[in-house]
Amino acid sequence: MALHPILSEVTQRIEERSEATRSRYLAAIEAAIPGSPYRGQLGCTNLAHGFAASPADDKLRIMAVRAPNIGIITAYNDMLSAHQPYGTYPDVIKDAARGAGATAQVAGGVPAMCDGITQGQAGMDLSLFSRDVIAMSTAIALSHNMFDAGLCLGICDKIVPGLVMGALRFGHLPFVFVPAGPMPTGISNDEKAHVRQQYAAGEVGQEALLESEARSYHAPGTCTFYGTANSNQMMMEMMGLHLPGAAFVPPGTPLREALTRAATLRALDLSANGPAFTPLGRMIDARSIVNAVVGLLATGGSTNHTMHLVAMARMAGITIDWGDFEALSHAVPLLARVYPNGAADVNQFHAAGGMAWIVRELLRGGLLHDDVRTVAGEGMEAYTKAPALDAGGALVWRELAAASGDAAVLATLEQPFSADGGLRLLTGNLGRAVIKVSAVKPAHRIVRAPALVFDSQADVLAAAKAGRLERDCVVVVRYQGPAAIGMPELHKLTPTLANLQDKGFHLALVTDGRMSGASGKVPAAIHLTPEALSGGAIARIQDGDIIELDAEAGVLRIEVDDVAFAARTPAPFPGAEQSGCGRELFAGLRRSVSGAEQGATVFDC
Repeated sequence: MALHPILSEVTQRIEERSEATRSRYLAAIEAAIPGSPYRGQLGCTNLAHGFAASPADDKLRIMAVRAPNIGIITAYNDMLSAHQPYGTYPDVIKDAARGAGATAQVAGGVPAMCDGITQGQAGMDLSLFSRDVIAMSTAIALSHNMFDAGLCLGICDKIVPGLVMGALRFGHLPFVFVPAGPMPTGISNDEKAHVRQQYAAGEVGQEALLESEARSYHAPGTCTFYGTANSNQMMMEMMGLHLPGAAFVPPGTPLREALTRAATLRALDLSANGPAFTPLGRMIDARSIVNAVVGLLATGGSTNHTMHLVAMARMAGITIDWGDFEALSHAVPLLARVYPNGAADVNQFHAAGGMAWIVRELLRGGLLHDDVRTVAGEGMEAYTKAPALDAGGALVWRELAAASGDAAVLATLEQPFSADGGLRLLTGNLGRAVIKVSAVKPAHRIVRAPALVFDSQADVLAAAKAGRLERDCVVVVRYQGPAAIGMPELHKLTPTLANLQDKGFHLALVTDGRMSGASGKVPAAIHLTPEALSGGAIARIQDGDIIELDAEAGVLRIEVDDVAFAARTPAPFPGAEQSGCGRELFAGLRRSVSGAEQGATVFDC
């Protein structure tokens, strides 16, 4: 199938925009490929430090400087359900490498925090910055020059983007990303959301809420709703960084272990002395990034990736912006209904055909670049098949059935759930923002109402409890951007605002902060840039100002005379001294961070 013209146009625009930075990046990558094994460049003292703690046979192989040595970057901790399964992975990987005559070492660990735990807490102010810390931690782990390939073990919200960012700065090495899979299905997402709304309305108590949450988040593995963590896993397949179909295979199963062993062997194949040398910096290009955006749109993925993908692309010398997301959204149909865009969870999505179905449909419509490199080889065709174990226990990939396993979860190009990807760019005299409308009913996509202005999520919830939001309104939450307080998610607003919408009020949210990757049914203009602390217009909004949010036309504007509005004094920043919970350690990052549309990153790469 010929490539869709919008895909071709956007990719060409990105390549032209990125020509100088991409050229510099590739030159640096090529200069860093002097030959393998890389540890051959180390002096004897350096090398001895690098294998001192290794088992005897591994030590001999590392000393010989002939066989590849894999660096494992792990986000393991046993507090996060998604990352707890990684505790056993290093031993599996080392065993697989030894079986191939090579070695593997844990090069380092990266922090892995859980947004689900820190929602509404002080720790959430560290969440977005943890991505750049993870990128730096990845670089430190790889800085010893002991490794010929990398295996990245990570799942959740900031962890995968941070790992990709760090790995791309070592783009002279090949990398394979190794997932762990989702936990079993618990209570339905609709039931969980209903109890949350009941609690927000005061209809049930904390005991009932905790019981509901514990039945939802109940076992090792990734949370099963389609938020940022599972959007990460989708993107790793769309970018060719996973083995095909690996994303949503459950943990603790023979197939999961077989895929982990196969990832190890594939990393050896991709190393400089292997049969298919594919350094990451050559592999990931503008086409790979466009494929990731297309996957995000086709599955209704997390809005957080309007920042993460920008930051990831920058690490490879590629510049994208929200206009690229907007343009592609008009070409890419919505092919998946997974909570919060539907009732199904990722286990049902996977059982219905999952990523293989999505890739096959998109290729069939000319909506993916097939001429890309992946860890599986050339092109995306391998990603149209699903992994399985044959009768003898060997790992194989099989063709999907012709029909969707569940037409309520996975659609065809001919009958999509929506004609577009549901992600929109909003522009106007308040700046630029993004909105996800795939879960917002058409009747709620246009709101024109008076503003109610707040400086924190807690203030909104207090006002709601006092009954101040029982009317048509646009809730404005300012000074939530990366430079102000680190851009926390405002997910705790979702049940309260949903309850108000259910009562018949017309309302929307406008903020320079983030919502969860599970943004829901209330229209939310998020990531508004410039942010309040950087001179953004949001700092001059006052209670009662009429604001129009039109997600259909892509408009976000305030109905105040331009001259009078510009003359207003911005509201004072209430949070200049951020301290406690380690927030004071991140003051330098807040001072140097870029805007949301530039990836909200502290890096100049």
